[in-house]
Order: sequence, then C-alpha cells, then structure tokens
Amino acid sequence: MHALSRLAPDVRQYLLVTGNYWAFTLTDGALRMLVVLHFHSLGYTPLQIAALFLFYEIFGVVTNLVGGYLGARLGLNCTMNIGLGLQVAALLMLTVPAAWLTIPWVMGAQALSGIAKDLNKMSAKSSIKLLVPDSQQGTLYKWVAILTGSKNALKGVGFFMGGALLALLGFTGAVLAMAAVLALIWLASVVLLKKDLGKAKAKPKFRDLLSKSRAINLLSAARLFLFGARDVWFVVALPVYLSSVLGWDFWMVGGFLATWVIGYGMVQAFAPSITGKASGQLPDGRAAFAWAAVLAGVPALIAMGMGSAWPVQWVLIGGLLVFGAVFAVNSSLHSYLIVSYAKADGVSLDVGFYYMSNAAGRLLGTLLSGWVYQAYGLEACLWISSAFVLLAALISIGLPRHRAAD
Repeated sequence: MHALSRLAPDVRQYLLVTGNYWAFTLTDGALRMLVVLHFHSLGYTPLQIAALFLFYEIFGVVTNLVGGYLGARLGLNCTMNIGLGLQVAALLMLTVPAAWLTIPWVMGAQALSGIAKDLNKMSAKSSIKLLVPDSQQGTLYKWVAILTGSKNALKGVGFFMGGALLALLGFTGAVLAMAAVLALIWLASVVLLKKDLGKAKAKPKFRDLLSKSRAINLLSAARLFLFGARDVWFVVALPVYLSSVLGWDFWMVGGFLATWVIGYGMVQAFAPSITGKASGQLPDGRAAFAWAAVLAGVPALIAMGMGSAWPVQWVLIGGLLVFGAVFAVNSSLHSYLIVSYAKADGVSLDVGFYYMSNAAGRLLGTLLSGWVYQAYGLEACLWISSAFVLLAALISIGLPRHRAAD
C-alpha cells in the first residue's frame, strides 16, 4: 500500500482499475467453468448448458447502453464498484441448496453476472481514456492493449481456477470462496478509487445514448459482426463438435479452450508491436479493414480443409491457432480505436454504446451457433463466420485515418 501511494496519481488509478478488472475477470472465467462442469456432471447437454448463459449475453446489450449513461452521470468509480458488488451477489445466489439450483435460478444469477461484467468492463476501458493525455496516442494504445490482453489471458486462467476449485472445495465452497475474496476487493475499491473519475461536466440526457459520431457508429457496427463471427462457431458449435464428433472428453475440451483464450490474450497484449507502433504507426480505418480482410479468409480455409482429405482434428487445431492470433489483433486494434474516438467528457457514453454492439454480436453469434450447428453442422458455422468478418471489413473502409504514434 505504501509503494502504491508513492506512484503518480494517474498511474495509481490505472493500477487500481486494472487490478479490479483482473480480479473480476478471474471470477468471471472461473464461474463460467464451474457452471459448465457442475451442470455437465448433473447430466445437462451442451446445448442446455449454453442456454444457461443466454441471459448473460442478453443483459450485456442493455447494460452497456445504460451503463455508459450511468458512468457519465455518476462517475466510473461508481459503475465499477456496482459491477463488483453485483458479481458478489451473483456468486452468493449460487450458494443456495442444490435443490434451488433450477435452470431459471441459475439463468438469473448469470444475468446478474452479465450485468456486473459489462459494467466493470465499460468502466475499466473508459477510465484509461481519462488517465492518458490525448496527445499520447501511442501510450493509450499500449495501455488499452495491456488491459484487454491481460483480461483475456486471466479469463483463461479463470477456467483452470474454476476446475481446480471445484475439485478442491466442491461447487458451493468454490463459489463462496470467490465471493468472499471479491467482496474484500470491492471494499478496497470503494475506498481507493477516485470518486469523480469519468463524471461528465455537463449532465448527459438520455437521448445522448444513441447520438454518436459517424466513426463510432461504423466501428460499433464492425464490432458487432466481428464478435458475431467468433461466437457463431466458438461458443456452442466447436465444443460440441470436439466432444461428440472427435471424441474429446470434457477436460480435454475445457483445457484446450482455456489455453486458447490465454494465448489469445497474450497476442492482444502485444498487438501494438504487431501493428507497427514501434515504427511510429498507429492503427486507423485502413488497418482495421486490412486485418479484418485477412481474418475473413481463415474460417473459410478451415471449412474447406474440413472437406478435404486432411485430418479434421489437425485442420481445426491449426485453424484455431491462426484464427485466435489474427482475431486477437483485430480485437485489440478495435479496443484502441473506440477509446481514441470517444469524447473525453462523458467517455463512458461512447464506450458503452460500442460495447453494446459487442454484446449484441456475442448474443447473435451464440444463438446462431446452436441453431446453425444443429441444423447444418460446423462447416456452415465457419462459412457464416467468414461472411460476418467480411462485412466487418467492408464497414471498416469508412473509418477515418489516424495520426502517427507519439
């Protein structure tokens, strides 16, 4: 605590925001794995388990929109702390006796967790805009990439943590332990986080929720299709295919996907180096189009590879690694662009609107993943993924050009 107090105020706030985000992400990833493993052991099918997370995605759409408004009116410290508190409540909802853990009850807990996650993410991403001077765009890109990449890497660690806690403490004990630790972090955040961070000077009106610049509208539309393209095959279709067609057991599927998420997060953190920041280049609309165009070809190649004489398992694994690396760069680049485009005064309004599109894309992808896979198979999901990324690339053509790195 003494070392923290000696740091510059902006750095101290950044570390507090990042620490909150990390702690939340660990519990978010662990909770998802706990629910998946526990209800799988009770005999639920993969599609039934996916349905448990439906409200998690639906409420994310609404939360990002309204949460941005609340962040501008109340301050980002307030929305971040509300998110932490709601996650504690969601965890405690799952500590009830086993007979109470019906599908509606668990869906309700997941809805609360989804609200908490998007409040926390919106607050963390918006805060960085306020902690880095507008003239230091290279530093902004680096900080956003580190925050985004570390979050996804820790979500993968959370998957492993959930499995370990379930083995050591059982479902109720694991959830209760996470709730207790997160409650302590929430109390520290209430005390230490700057009180007026992100509060708009002029109180925003409700109509400001949908009043955005052309750049933000275009980037949000591209984000919707980008994340729809990932989840249309990654959320339901891929795990079910690995389990039912390739014969992987549940631990193999969960372990592989957790490792994939960790690698994905690590690439995100290094995205500034990959996209040319070291040579003085910052990503702009042209970069967003180029990287999306490259990504669009990957699911199509995987689909064609599955229809060839090559071993399907190695086509999928190799394709997943390439897709994850290129998608990570696209995601990190987008995360920087929205923070850069957003207005400093009331930044959470713009960031919340953008992540509403992100949540809508995840929801669309999740719904399509189950339906398309069940009706037409994994290859159809991959072709839809490719089409979605191509749409994101075409939308990105209209994004503005940006300035050189500092």
